[in-house]
Amino acid sequence: MTGPGLLTALWLAPLVGALVVVVLPASARRAARPLALVTSLVVLGVAVALAVGFEPGGDTHQFVESRPWIPAFGATYTLGIDGVALVLVLLTAALMPLLLLAGWRDTDDSSGATSDGRRAQSYPALMLATQGLALVAFTSLDVLLFYVAFEAMLIPLYFLIGGFGTGAFGDSGADRAQAAVRFLLYNLLGGLVMLAAVLGLYMYTARAGLGPDGRGTFDYRLITDAVADGRLQIPPGAMLLLFAGFTLAFAIKAPLWPFHTWLPGAAVAATPASAVLMMAVVDKVGTFAMLRYSLPLFPEAAATAAPVMVTLAVISIVYGGIMAIAQTDLLRLIAYASISHFGFIVLGVFAATEQSATGSTLYMVNHGIATAALFLVAGFLVRRHRIREIGYYGGVQQAAPVLAGVFLIAGLATLSLPGLAPFISEFLVFVGTFEVYPVAAVLATSTFVLAAVYILWTYQRVMGGPVAPGLRSTPDLTTRERVVLAPLVVALMVLGFYPQPVLDVIDPAVAETVAHVEGATR
Repeated sequence: MTGPGLLTALWLAPLVGALVVVVLPASARRAARPLALVTSLVVLGVAVALAVGFEPGGDTHQFVESRPWIPAFGATYTLGIDGVALVLVLLTAALMPLLLLAGWRDTDDSSGATSDGRRAQSYPALMLATQGLALVAFTSLDVLLFYVAFEAMLIPLYFLIGGFGTGAFGDSGADRAQAAVRFLLYNLLGGLVMLAAVLGLYMYTARAGLGPDGRGTFDYRLITDAVADGRLQIPPGAMLLLFAGFTLAFAIKAPLWPFHTWLPGAAVAATPASAVLMMAVVDKVGTFAMLRYSLPLFPEAAATAAPVMVTLAVISIVYGGIMAIAQTDLLRLIAYASISHFGFIVLGVFAATEQSATGSTLYMVNHGIATAALFLVAGFLVRRHRIREIGYYGGVQQAAPVLAGVFLIAGLATLSLPGLAPFISEFLVFVGTFEVYPVAAVLATSTFVLAAVYILWTYQRVMGGPVAPGLRSTPDLTTRERVVLAPLVVALMVLGFYPQPVLDVIDPAVAETVAHVEGATR
């Protein structure tokens, strides 16, 4: 099925919206946040139209758009979505209006006074720009176009991390600057290595005579077809190097241990809304790309490296859980919990069974929802007191019962309680991984204990017990905050009991990817 520019509209709308917001004259700055919100709702409408028109049993890539871009190098502007890309597009589009609402007051000064200055313009504009570039990455079917979006999204996110949050979230300008620079340097390093691998892959396609006039191509579909039918032959050593170049960049973005160290600092330095955008959307580009590029483009190398990747994933799962238990900073605890969850996603991808890969894809969606709910409600609490230390809190459930209740639901989802969305994701990853890596699957089950400790112990310290000094007057969730959190809580419950519609969309794309890898490695 083809669409008349829907995918272009999907990513172009937030970028145009960001440009309009940032160039508003001083007299119209009050319209910046409402305009950004309206833009995000337009993007959501386009994503819903894509979902309605998508045919799960149809062509692998649908709504395909392809135009010349750099003909001399065989690069094209080619977009398309399969089931995996579609669910991540929907996640990205659905979260943005909620994140803009959640961060409505994030540019206010430390006294709580409303800001209508330049910061109130640049903040939502940067959020929209990041969303637009992430959508390009999810929908690109050209490797070079994907790379450009993969790297370009670092720029607005760098400014989001380094430019906002002072005072209201208990950080300092120096902390934010250091976290932003570390984030940028880590990801630029991965991107430079990936660029070398992208160019190396292009050279091999040119040798194989692929693309226009046999000069080489970046077209993902042409390359994967050529890999599958043997027309693209890459020596094992070179394939392993190319695989490593791509996967290193994705592992840093994910983030996977030991490339994770930029995440906790960036997550607590940014505002909660932009931190959720980073963890729930931008970091998913890394895990999505492992499934989209690392496996189908380099199947033999992926099979060779799978034991190493599975080992790193298990280390991430256990390490993230242990470090979360050790944290005294509420937001940093959630960031380390995310490292553990990303380990699950990577584990499912490189176990490379249909069940594990389906579970990983569903986990990308469910983790985005659960992390958004938990990080945002924690951020709402921290904003009230401007202190992130867990030891400062206590008895919040008596002063703000709705806030405490949402925190509990989001926390239980994070530890994968049956009946909430992440449970079925973890179950599928466990079952699929156990088929090929039983020891890794068993070790990964330690997360059940670790997650129970860091979530329930945190809830007990922060929400339970007697009310700590100065907390009795803690305001409960406002109407705006409830509007933000209610859809997330509903989604956690609905997908916990009835994930089948999402699985129906994911399964065909995952099955084709797994079949492609298995066929190429026989």
